[in-house]
Amino acid sequence: MKDLKGQLSQTRATVHIGKRGVTEEVVNEIRRQLKDRGFVKVKIEKSVIKILELDRKEVAEEVAARVGAELLEVRGRTFILIDRKGVRVSEIERFKKGRRKRR
Repeated sequence: MKDLKGQLSQTRATVHIGKRGVTEEVVNEIRRQLKDRGFVKVKIEKSVIKILELDRKEVAEEVAARVGAELLEVRGRTFILIDRKGVRVSEIERFKKGRRKRR
């Protein structure tokens, strides 16, 4: 698990929670990415924490509960969710920081 955390911490966030908060669209996108890759890295914008009046960890736990995923790590305003069925390790390399998404 520690090795997995290390690999996933090097990826870029693929979902951003903005000032509208945790909307149904955000939840659906997280579910889709979990199904496709087995993991998702989410960044919470500063405004969300002020608007929702929640701690960043509370936001992460709420999202994890809503999508049925395991909360792997919360670091700053970024958190990583993994699918309980497993992470597709081959997908991690595609989302490493500094790499452009191939089309």
